[in-house]
Amino acid sequence: FQNGSDGIPFRSAFRNVIFRNASNLESPPASVVLEQEGSDSSVVVQFRICCPNVAEGTTIHVIGSPSKLGKWKAEGMVKLDYGGDIGRDEKLSIEIGENREIAVDLSSNPPNHIVCSDGLMREMPWKGAGVAIPMFSVRSVADLGVGEFLDLKLVVDFAVESGLHLVQLLPINDTSVNRMWWDSYPYSSLSVFALHPLYLRVEALTSDLTKDIEEEIKQLKDQLDKKSVDYEATMAAKLSLAKKIYAVEKETVFSSVAFQTFFSENQEWLAPYAAFCFLRDFFETSDHSQWGRFSVFTKNKAMRIPLFHNLKLEKLVSGESPHFDVIRFHYFIQFHLHLQLSEAAEYARSRGVVLKGDLPIGVDRNSVDTWVYPNLFRMNTSTGAPPDYFDKNGQNWGFPTYNWEEMSKDDYGWWRARLSQMAKYFTAYRIDHILGFFRIWELPDHAVTGLCGKFRPSIPISHEELEREGVWDFNRLTQPYITKRLLQERFGDTWTTIASIFLDESQKEHYEFKEECDTEKKISSRLKSAKSILPDGDLQTQLFDLHQNVVLIRDPEDSGAFYPRFNLQNTSSFNALDENSKNVLRKLYFDYYFHRQESLWRRNALKTLPVLMNSSDMLACGEDLGMIPSCVHPVMWELGLVGLRIQRMPNEVGLEFGVPAQYDYMTVCAPSCHDCSTLRAWWEEDGDRRRRFFDAVVGSDSMPPEKCTPEIVRFVLQQHVESPSMWAIFPLQDLMAMKREYTTRPATEETINDPTNPKHYWRYRVHVTVESLLRDEELTSAIRGLVNASGRSTP
Repeated sequence: FQNGSDGIPFRSAFRNVIFRNASNLESPPASVVLEQEGSDSSVVVQFRICCPNVAEGTTIHVIGSPSKLGKWKAEGMVKLDYGGDIGRDEKLSIEIGENREIAVDLSSNPPNHIVCSDGLMREMPWKGAGVAIPMFSVRSVADLGVGEFLDLKLVVDFAVESGLHLVQLLPINDTSVNRMWWDSYPYSSLSVFALHPLYLRVEALTSDLTKDIEEEIKQLKDQLDKKSVDYEATMAAKLSLAKKIYAVEKETVFSSVAFQTFFSENQEWLAPYAAFCFLRDFFETSDHSQWGRFSVFTKNKAMRIPLFHNLKLEKLVSGESPHFDVIRFHYFIQFHLHLQLSEAAEYARSRGVVLKGDLPIGVDRNSVDTWVYPNLFRMNTSTGAPPDYFDKNGQNWGFPTYNWEEMSKDDYGWWRARLSQMAKYFTAYRIDHILGFFRIWELPDHAVTGLCGKFRPSIPISHEELEREGVWDFNRLTQPYITKRLLQERFGDTWTTIASIFLDESQKEHYEFKEECDTEKKISSRLKSAKSILPDGDLQTQLFDLHQNVVLIRDPEDSGAFYPRFNLQNTSSFNALDENSKNVLRKLYFDYYFHRQESLWRRNALKTLPVLMNSSDMLACGEDLGMIPSCVHPVMWELGLVGLRIQRMPNEVGLEFGVPAQYDYMTVCAPSCHDCSTLRAWWEEDGDRRRRFFDAVVGSDSMPPEKCTPEIVRFVLQQHVESPSMWAIFPLQDLMAMKREYTTRPATEETINDPTNPKHYWRYRVHVTVESLLRDEELTSAIRGLVNASGRSTP
């Protein structure tokens, strides 16, 4: 009967890190006999209270109105632990909140014994602050072109000096799907278990580097010490160096007890991962459907354990295989990545700093996981998000959606294994796009954009519902509505050329896409092949708009079920309908998106999210941005999930800027995040919005400065550290903006991701080393001062 937040102090972030030096009182309770005045009746009352964060030498007592509880006098209170008596000179403090009451009727048939277990000790809620930085963005004196796991020790030192209790990273799993810079996207996992070789420190692979390799490392460091990450060159350099060291060190490593223990604990994912990497390189593609006899990992699709039931695969990874040395190279790399990240993680714990990881919502469709467990994914679909703050056209991430029904058959074993693996290194984690555990925005795999999707699961609109309301022309509503007039408006004099290449006239002055152009991917392909005869301009956007000019989307698995196209009222197809049809469709649109799914989505989340949370003792935080169903926040509160609040993306309807002072305790607050521009860049993007912010939030009617000055940065950060949120976590770029000398770089260069660009190059690097930041007492003191002044805990 606890609140969702009552379990928070027992998560590893608090128990093993924040409160690691505190006394966690779980000592025997105290019992007293309470008697009713003027009566011989009495009852034994046993008091229990949970105190996860008690300072050394502190004792817990009960004080109350009965004489056995001291009549509100300290001399008569009852201790609930085996500590010593409270002396007269010792400091006493009463817990916050209302008095706890227990009423017992002793007049008739009284109980003999009562246990009063009142949950947690009520004290001022613990609050902390942290810094967020992608692993690849860290710059150090020792790194080779990119931040490395061992650099985290320096980041932890910076956090401690700055009064911060947490370091948050982006995903760190291997993303080497394409073997090019596209793999810089950290949310498209090649494997949800393997760590990324990009973050390896090659010098730590051996204690005896040869002079030749030392000299090569020195030269490569100079070459790769660039303003931004050169993903391809850095990966090539590290793997080349690692192979040279591997040739010398492999037998020593493989014969060690440490490696043998690592391999036995990780073999189930490690062997398939190594085989996949070999086959990817051999066939020069990660598309496992192109691997011939190796395309099918297991003959028995019902198997839940990733064992090699394909005999050819089994031979490939066996000791007798001519390729075994190449296979073992991947074991070698993963073992050392594990050692290096473990060293950094243990260091963070020892210094009282929470290391927070990131759990991506999807996996790449050409990944180890879709190869090993194809039955767990809907491979003919794609995952994304409907139009929101990040992209008015929606997002298409390209990941296959999950087959939750299949996953449930072994109680979501794949998810449980993921979380157990993460917990080896992290004490907290961010659930990417937590809305996907309520419902996911599902697109056909032939879609390029993210607009014409549907939620899975969801209750569709049936053809019976539509017919009852007088709507029956389903082909008209589900096919792109393209008229001669619309083509002339869009393409002017070139409309006939466009029509001849992409369209057929279905009836007088009405058109439909040719079969070879009837999906977004086909349109994109046809544009490339016909480029020489097409007019200039952004034809893809125009043609996609035509293709998306529908009102309803027919379910590909049930022709009698329909889904309203997102923002259907903005289409010319909708506006050409009669008024009755418009009214009916408006009503059904609102019902589909904002009403009929709530119970279904709540049930769905309560099946899956508790499994994640119970798979480890990490502190779970959910990224709950975007279009939020009303069931989401109650479920998160019920489960003890910490939410996210970004000031420029408020959850409240009609509010342009969030009010940090009004945030709930069970939240992480931040002025920006990796998916949007930094505070400085945001300030410079839109002058009108800047003036509105200056008026509404800063409270000034004067003209704001065009640049985001350190004074404005400090004001915004102060709002966040003073908020009720459990955590205030700041991108490192926003913290550095408090010092003018760190703002000389153009603000736009500090942006980590552009969600509107599916091929964005994730390569931002901090322009100074973390060692320099650590030595900058002016900056660390300014950050610590902000945190201390707000009453947040500091290491």
